[in-house]
Amino acid sequence: MTDINAYQGPAEAGFGDYVALLKPRVMSLVVFTAFVGLWVAPEPMNPFVAFCAILFIALGGGASGALNMWYDADIDAVMKRTAGRPVPSGRVPAGDALGLGIALSILSVMMLGLAANWFAAGFLAFTIFFYAVIYTMWLKRSTPQNIVIGGAAGAFPPMIGWACATGGISLESLLMFALIFFWTPPHFWALALFMKEDYHKAGVPMLTVTHGRAATRRHIFGYTLVLAPFAIWLGFTSVGGWLYLSVSAVLNLLFIAGGWRILRRSEEQANADGYKVEKSYFRLSLYYLFLHFLALLAQHWVGAW
Repeated sequence: MTDINAYQGPAEAGFGDYVALLKPRVMSLVVFTAFVGLWVAPEPMNPFVAFCAILFIALGGGASGALNMWYDADIDAVMKRTAGRPVPSGRVPAGDALGLGIALSILSVMMLGLAANWFAAGFLAFTIFFYAVIYTMWLKRSTPQNIVIGGAAGAFPPMIGWACATGGISLESLLMFALIFFWTPPHFWALALFMKEDYHKAGVPMLTVTHGRAATRRHIFGYTLVLAPFAIWLGFTSVGGWLYLSVSAVLNLLFIAGGWRILRRSEEQANADGYKVEKSYFRLSLYYLFLHFLALLAQHWVGAW
């Protein structure tokens, strides 16, 4: 377990440092996918209540980020990509990160229960627990399948948004979950291909460290093949349609083609060009998820018109 006292920083920190604790980039994805899940649900919500629900889901996502940064400060300190984060850099005391994470966790769950319903609030509480405890404290440091199982935490937000509107779970929300869940491993493994040394130095058992880059390449391509049917299937549910299916078909063809290019690459080729293909695939993965959920939103508006 992380030593809370090992990363004590200055007595005062800027407002921006505390915002950084909440992982705003990750939170933006949480907010967007949760909003889509809420908005395309068959039960319309009062716009103000919907806004409050998304705000509290965002706070819950931020709470998870703060708890993750508190516990992972020792790992973050030795990784080039994360050494500048508020806790390992010493700008924010570790105890403050822990306190903020706990406070926001309680606040977000209680307020979501009052604003929407207690099923959605319980779902949010489970998501925070899953990310902070199951993934951060256990899976991340113990198994190369860390990002596979732990990816569920990032896949829950659209289900929470759907639950805010409907009070339950459906095939549509499960498929939105599956879309993010099966997207997460190739997304992070592509990053790990060109950041392997960071994970090795930190002792994180990422697949690239435990099984090598060749095995990681095979896994990336395999997951693109598993992901595509779930993404397409969503288009045949009540939230899908011709617009979503058209976008999804193109994106999945590009994603599979990108995975195939990665599979066929040797380490000599990757080293020679600075992992350009892997970095390009990583960027594509960001567009892949965003455009799928944007297409769901657009399909809903087209249906409404």
